[in-house]
Amino acid sequence: MRIKRTTPRGRIARRTQLTAAVSGLLAVAAFAAPTANASDVHTFSAGQLTKASDSVRQADVPGTAWAVDSKTNRVLVTVDSTVSQAEIAKIKRQAGADRLTIKRTAGKFNKLITGGDAIYGGSYRCSLGFNVRSGSTYYFLTAGHCGEVASTWYSNSAKTTVLGTNVGYSFPGNDFALVRYTNSSVAHPSAVGSQTISSAATPAVGTTVTRRGSTTGTHSGRVTALNATVNYGGGDVVSGLIQTTVCAEGGDSGGPLYGGSVAYGLTSGGSGNCSSGGTTFFQPVTEALSYYGVTLP
Repeated sequence: MRIKRTTPRGRIARRTQLTAAVSGLLAVAAFAAPTANASDVHTFSAGQLTKASDSVRQADVPGTAWAVDSKTNRVLVTVDSTVSQAEIAKIKRQAGADRLTIKRTAGKFNKLITGGDAIYGGSYRCSLGFNVRSGSTYYFLTAGHCGEVASTWYSNSAKTTVLGTNVGYSFPGNDFALVRYTNSSVAHPSAVGSQTISSAATPAVGTTVTRRGSTTGTHSGRVTALNATVNYGGGDVVSGLIQTTVCAEGGDSGGPLYGGSVAYGLTSGGSGNCSSGGTTFFQPVTEALSYYGVTLP
């Protein structure tokens, strides 16, 4: 689920055919989880699972996300409500049904825009992720699909208080952007709300994590996969993501994922909502820090 961008009026603005994942239960039901007797269990090599993952990508079905599940020795493919049975059959044919576990999630995968605090650019609202710096120059990170739609960012919807301008963004493929502060009167502490952030890392599967966004505030969940790939449609495929059970909604894009004082990621997108739950994907923050050569303040 890529976190949706929302307009100031709250409507979802999207560049692709996928609609925002802001409604419906996160009812995850196994579709084709392989069942086998002990004598029928297959062990696939890392190369075979990589090939299966590549085949899922080549099937190019919007509304799908996939990652290798080391516990089951299969590729876990999560499909949203837009994916048909025929498309699932296509994925199985191309990647090999015995190498896949397919699960359905309600709602639609989409990009969400909003870091904890709201930032406004163009006709969109996103969230500021983490404040960072290079020497004495300060910046903040947000989602790449936010950087794609606006070059100047403000702290209010009336756009009277400027924050800064884009240095660059990487999307699709990745989903991060860097904005340089141009307003010297704006503070840029290394914090998410009242939580000080002092380091960055990649969480392990099973880690309890927290997300903050300008639409839905603070919510927690756990990491279910690393190095996940999601196909938002329209050629917008993002890889290397952290997949979680944390909920998010439109306007939460770019917001921070963290655990205590450790920064983990930037909200990319997903499905579901914060009433019934959801699946949300995050761009690892360590990759963005390395890409731009910046550090936490």
